[in-house]
Amino acid sequence: MEEAVLEKQGEGIQSMTRAVEASEQVIALVRDNEDSANHADGCDVGMLDAAEREMGLAFPPSYRRLLEEFGTWEIAGKEFLGVYKSPAGGDALLGTVDQTLEARRQVGLPADLMVVMVDDVWAFVVLDTSQRDQDGEFPVFAWNPGLPDRDSMERVGGDFGSFALEECQRAMST
Repeated sequence: MEEAVLEKQGEGIQSMTRAVEASEQVIALVRDNEDSANHADGCDVGMLDAAEREMGLAFPPSYRRLLEEFGTWEIAGKEFLGVYKSPAGGDALLGTVDQTLEARRQVGLPADLMVVMVDDVWAFVVLDTSQRDQDGEFPVFAWNPGLPDRDSMERVGGDFGSFALEECQRAMST
């Protein structure tokens, strides 16, 4: 019995490692392609905690890792919202925080969805925090205000790290 529990825990650690490892690959890709990428300086724990409190949602480990490293970033024209502040915005948390809160107010974004990207094709790319897996990761969906119900959302990734890596690699190849 105990071996089965340890085996299951080991599988969870591997899964988490894969999502966070994908985030590490994104970091390397951005760093290796500074001529095609832009990024901020990253977020400290206090900023990330404040962002989670404002939204009432927690970041999954793979997204948190990228936020710690960059805050916000883009590569080859593919922009990820991230979390950041600007001189003009003062203490306001921008990116994922303000886009999520604004989408709730303006277009009825469900409270358990977190906006991580705004896209011309998919409208909002969101993490569905109601579907946390054993590793603390959330699936990635395309959501737009015209969808008749949640079952109509298109799943575009299993976790944020893998999704971000695929999107960054695609952007670099075009």
